[in-house]
Amino acid sequence: MGDEVDGHEVDSSRASLLILAALTALSLASAGVAHAGGDPDVGAGNCQVIKFCVHVGVGDKSGGNNGQAGASQRGSNSGDSKTECKYQKVDPKPPAAWPGWKGADPKKNDVYFYGCTDGGQKNPDGFVVVPLGQPPVPQVDPRVLAQRAVDSMPLRGPDVASPRAAGKYTVGVPMWMWVNKSATTYGPNTASASAGGITVTATAEVSKIVWTMGDGASLTCNGPGTPYTSSEGMTQSPTCGHVYSKTSAGAQSGKFPVIATSTWTINWQGGGQAGQLTEVRQTNVHVAVGEVQVVR
Repeated sequence: MGDEVDGHEVDSSRASLLILAALTALSLASAGVAHAGGDPDVGAGNCQVIKFCVHVGVGDKSGGNNGQAGASQRGSNSGDSKTECKYQKVDPKPPAAWPGWKGADPKKNDVYFYGCTDGGQKNPDGFVVVPLGQPPVPQVDPRVLAQRAVDSMPLRGPDVASPRAAGKYTVGVPMWMWVNKSATTYGPNTASASAGGITVTATAEVSKIVWTMGDGASLTCNGPGTPYTSSEGMTQSPTCGHVYSKTSAGAQSGKFPVIATSTWTINWQGGGQAGQLTEVRQTNVHVAVGEVQVVR
C-alpha cells in the first residue's frame, strides 16, 4: 500500500529508495568527497546529511493522441505509455556550493526532487530548480512528445497511381505498380511538439510498401515504383511489378482486391534523446484482370 501525500498516492517502497539514492548523491556532492577512482568514498564518514520532506505533489500524466485518418498500427517503441512524475521539495535546501544549483541563487529558488515512472524500464529521476514559491514544471518524457508530433502529422496510405481501379489488365502481361509521392502519402513529413521547456521534432518517410495482389501473391517494394511508358513494351518493372496467372472472374465483384500497405519510419530527437517510431497506413484498389480475346 502507498501513502497519500497532498492528494497523490505515493508508492512507499519506491519513494524511499528514490529519496535514499538522492540523499546519498546530494550528500556526497555537497561534501565533495571522492577516492582515487573518481567515485564517492562512502566509507570516509564525511557525508553531509540533507533531509527531504514532502512539501507538494504534482502529477503529470501525458500520453500520445491517436487522431489520424486511415488504418494505424504502432511499433513497439511508440511511446504510448503514460509518464507520471512525483515531486518532493528539498527542505532544508542544499548548500550554495551544491553543483545542482547551476548558478541559481539559493535565496531566490527552491529545489525539488522528481521521480517519474512510465510503467516500464525508463523511469527518469533528478532535481529541478524553480523560482521561490512557484510549483515545479512537470517533467515531460521526450518519447511522449515524439508521439504527439507524429499524431499531428497527416500520414496517409499510398497514393496508388498503378494499378488503377478503372484500368483493365491481362493475364500474363506484366503489371507495373507505382505510387505518387507527396509529404502526406510518402514523405518526408516533419512536425514538432513542445511541453515543459522541451521540443521534440519528428520526421516521417515511407520505408517500404507491401502489395497484396488478391490472387494469393504479395511483394514488398522498397521505393515508390517506376512509372510505365509505352516504350517499355512487354518488359517487367525494374522496381515493383506483378504478373497475374489467372483472371479475376472468380473474385468478388469480378475484381482482385489489391492492398498497398506503407510503413512510415519516423526518426525523432529532442530533450537530449532520440529514437524511432513506426506507423502503418494502407490503401485498397480493386483490379479487373481478364484474358486476351482472340478474334477469329
